[in-house]
Amino acid sequence: MLKRKTELKTPTSGTSAELSVRYRLIEAASRLFCRYGINAVGVDAVIAEAGTAKASLYKNFGSKEGLVEAVLVHEGQAWREWFLGALLEGDAPAREKLHRIFPLLRAWFSDERFYGCPFINAVGEHDKDDARLRELTIAHKKVILASIAALAAEAGLPAPENVAHQLGLLIDGAIIAAMVTRDPGAADLGASMSRLLLGEPAAVH
Repeated sequence: MLKRKTELKTPTSGTSAELSVRYRLIEAASRLFCRYGINAVGVDAVIAEAGTAKASLYKNFGSKEGLVEAVLVHEGQAWREWFLGALLEGDAPAREKLHRIFPLLRAWFSDERFYGCPFINAVGEHDKDDARLRELTIAHKKVILASIAALAAEAGLPAPENVAHQLGLLIDGAIIAAMVTRDPGAADLGASMSRLLLGEPAAVH
C-alpha cells in the first residue's frame, strides 16, 4: 500500500453501480493481496471484504488472475502518481530532485501499510514464465526509469539511462530490504550509495 494513496481513476463506461462494484473489488483485493499475498487470499475473502457477490467478480474480471492484473494496474498508477508527482514537483535543479528518491522511499517504508512492491511480490508468487505479470511489471518500471533518466540527463550526468538503471537497482534493493527487515533505514543506505553514483561523497549517517 502507498504512503499517499491516490484515488483509482474512474472508467468511462458502465453504470455508476457497476463502477462502484468494480472499484470496491479492486480496493478490497489490493488491501488483501498486499497484506497477505496473492496466493494466500481466495476469491471468497475478496468478495467478503468488498461486500459484493461472487458473480460480480467474475463479471468484472473474468477470473482471479484478471483481478490480480487489475489490482497491479491500479497500484502501479497510484504509486507512480504519488512518487513521480513528489519527485518532479517544483523548479528545483534536477540533481536536487534525484536526491529526493530515497527520502520518498523512506516515507513509504515508514507507513504501517507498507508491504513491499506489489509487482515484485506478484512476480515472486507466480510462475516465473508468466509473461503477463512480467510485462505489467516492466511497463511500470519503464515509466519510473524514464523519469529518472530524464533528470539524470538534465543534471548533465554521463550515460543517464545507465544511471537510471543503477538507481533502479538500488530502489528495488531498498524496497526488498525494507520489506524483509521492516527497517525504513534501508532507504538511508540507498541514499548514501546513490550519492556515489551521482559522483558525490556518500552521506554519513
